[in-house]
Amino acid sequence: MFKLRAILALLLLTLVTLTPTLSLAADDPAAPSQDEATPKVNAAVELPKMQKILDKIKGQVSGDTNDNQLSQLNEMALELSGNADTLGQALIPQRQQLDTQLAVLGPAPAADSPTKETPEVTRKRSQLENQKSKLDDQIKQAEGLKNGGLLLSSQIANLRRDQLKSQLALNSGSILGPRFWAPLFSTQDLDGEKISDFIAELKDTAALSWEPGWRFGTVGWILAAMLVMTLGRRYSEEFLAWVSIHKLPEGRLRRSFLAAAIALTTLAAVVITFNFTALAFTRRDEVSSDVQDFVDRLVQLSVFCGLIAGLGRAFLSTRRPSWRLPHISNAVAQALKPFPPITAALVFIFQTAEAFNNSVGTSLNTTIVANGLTALLIGSTALSISVRTQRVRRRLAQEGETLEERSTLAGLIQIALTLTALAILIALLIGYVMLARFLAYEVVWCGILFGSFFFLSHLINDGCESLFSTQNSTGKRLQNTLNIDERHLQQAATLLAAVGKTLLIMIVALALFNGSFASSTPIELLQKAIEFWGGKGLESLNIVPAHLVSALVCMVVGIYILRSVRRWLDIEFLPKTTMDIGMRTSLVTLMSNIGYVLIILLTLSIMGLQWNKLAWIVSALSVGIGFGLQEIVKNFISGLILLTERPVKVGDLITISGIEGDIRRINVRATEIQMSDKSTVIVPNSQLISQNVRNATMGNAQGVVTILLTFPLDIDPVRVRELLLEVYNENERILELPEPSVSFKDLSPQGIVLSVTGNVASQRQISGAKSDLLFDILTRLRKEGITLSTPQTMVIERRQPVVTTKPDDELLP
Repeated sequence: MFKLRAILALLLLTLVTLTPTLSLAADDPAAPSQDEATPKVNAAVELPKMQKILDKIKGQVSGDTNDNQLSQLNEMALELSGNADTLGQALIPQRQQLDTQLAVLGPAPAADSPTKETPEVTRKRSQLENQKSKLDDQIKQAEGLKNGGLLLSSQIANLRRDQLKSQLALNSGSILGPRFWAPLFSTQDLDGEKISDFIAELKDTAALSWEPGWRFGTVGWILAAMLVMTLGRRYSEEFLAWVSIHKLPEGRLRRSFLAAAIALTTLAAVVITFNFTALAFTRRDEVSSDVQDFVDRLVQLSVFCGLIAGLGRAFLSTRRPSWRLPHISNAVAQALKPFPPITAALVFIFQTAEAFNNSVGTSLNTTIVANGLTALLIGSTALSISVRTQRVRRRLAQEGETLEERSTLAGLIQIALTLTALAILIALLIGYVMLARFLAYEVVWCGILFGSFFFLSHLINDGCESLFSTQNSTGKRLQNTLNIDERHLQQAATLLAAVGKTLLIMIVALALFNGSFASSTPIELLQKAIEFWGGKGLESLNIVPAHLVSALVCMVVGIYILRSVRRWLDIEFLPKTTMDIGMRTSLVTLMSNIGYVLIILLTLSIMGLQWNKLAWIVSALSVGIGFGLQEIVKNFISGLILLTERPVKVGDLITISGIEGDIRRINVRATEIQMSDKSTVIVPNSQLISQNVRNATMGNAQGVVTILLTFPLDIDPVRVRELLLEVYNENERILELPEPSVSFKDLSPQGIVLSVTGNVASQRQISGAKSDLLFDILTRLRKEGITLSTPQTMVIERRQPVVTTKPDDELLP
């Protein structure tokens, strides 16, 4: 497992696929060699050998093996399966050739056939059929060996998982109790004798390297190792810094390239130094196999140490603070400077102790002591990093200095580091040493993976941006060669960077799952707890508690990826296309809706939910769903129609049911319309489909400003027409094309009705432009002495009848 982790880490840093080949211990007589597993041309000889090798691997798996041996046996089983598959594929062309030869000879004639074939043809056909039958058997045997190797690999993986769960669940005593420290003072076991014998082998190996005739080579390899670690690392880093400054274009690529160069030079220096040192002492054939395996283990360990030290130096960048990629203040970086080499040294020391115990074969109690000390120091170091960072930031805040802006992710990482360190220390206190050791190395492993991803993602992003930038020679050359717009180059850079980051995420996920293959232990504990509290009821729905946790993780990761992709489309990629904002918003919304549906379906699938178990629930609720949710379903379908057909889109100015405003968002159920007074009206999507909607910006984005004016009959219409056109032409909002126009609309008793029309750039400018034009028109008309026609009113007056009266003397008789 440790070697595979190192290879995956190198894959992250160099982006080069490495195919490791592991072999079994040389001192094990039952161990199959690599030469035996290599298929040869003669399948009749090789297939029985492969079967024997597979049987030997099965025998070793069934014995008492540790995790490292199981890992090697697993790789041997996979290699055997691959060789069997290769051999089977190589036999298929031979079988096809025999079929062709048999087709040439044709079928055997019937007994009553008048035509007879010669004995030579009959013999040849029989010979070919026998060969074909043997090839068929060999192909079937190769297929069986292939499937057997894969099945054995799966069984080994399950066995390793069970072993790790047993180790994690083992309570070996608190680190403060005498039971933990007993192996250091007890003399009842044979650990002391085993350690002394192995130390004697190491001394003999050193003596072999110092014999006459070998001393000069030993001193030369040691000096070469020292030069590589000191001068070689320093000058190679300085050379790459010079390349970054003088050869790379200006921009962020310089910083990311230099950070990657620091990490790579440190890694290369450490690995080469360890290899040279190993060659100095173990290059002779007389070195014992145990010592050779121990030294090989240290060389493999150097990859981890180099990565920890290199990534830490690149992350802090204390020598060049202005080139530091992460947003860390110089005070915090200086405070954290000792921790990367300390962590690398601790990992090397205690992994060396573990490798020493494995080589010697010490007792379980002695191994637990070494693992406990490993977890204690790594957990304490992780907690010290978090505490010291927080202390420095608090001190800077008290001194009034401006702190760097920390992202939410950085805060979550610090919290996770603190909680994991506390979990390690608590596990040591209550006696779960193997669990603490597992968490300690997972912290280191996750730090290596995420650190590598951080630097490589910046390098890929900056490299793609610089490669396709028209400010650089490569971008200009691409633009001239392909004859494309700068916008297309930016799109290509964004897409290429996204593909690179996606591949990195896949590699990181693969490395995490491979490095923490026993992560199902908490799930098993959760499953037992649910069963203890009556979780058996979930069996009716075929829901396994372990699947629940996996489904929850899938849902959280899926939502995070979906939001990241949505943010990338909305901010980075789509703005570089020719799509308008409405189309971009509709596309992002549609993609989000489809993504959420897929995430829900995938989560339910991982959960193991069987829909036939819910048939009675669906039947009982079908009536209620039909009546209660029909409006929601109708609005949802209408929203999908709006996003696909796009009769209205985000940014359009529409009028519906007396409501006029701009569409700001089209949601799943309703559409948000912003009015002119900045208020928002929520309109169900179904109304936009079923009712008459006026879309002012769909066919033509321009607006038309029309003003009707009534003048008296005695005016000069030509002069008034010229005056109105002058007012329209002088207004800065009125477009020159199409030109403003004045039309004679009507001739009525009230006067002459003229219509003035002009275009503006947007529908939203109509009201403002109309107001300005009316002010200017009334001012110009009053200045020219031209009046508007006043409306004629009809007044109806009712008068009382006049009554005449006579004098009183005329009334007398």
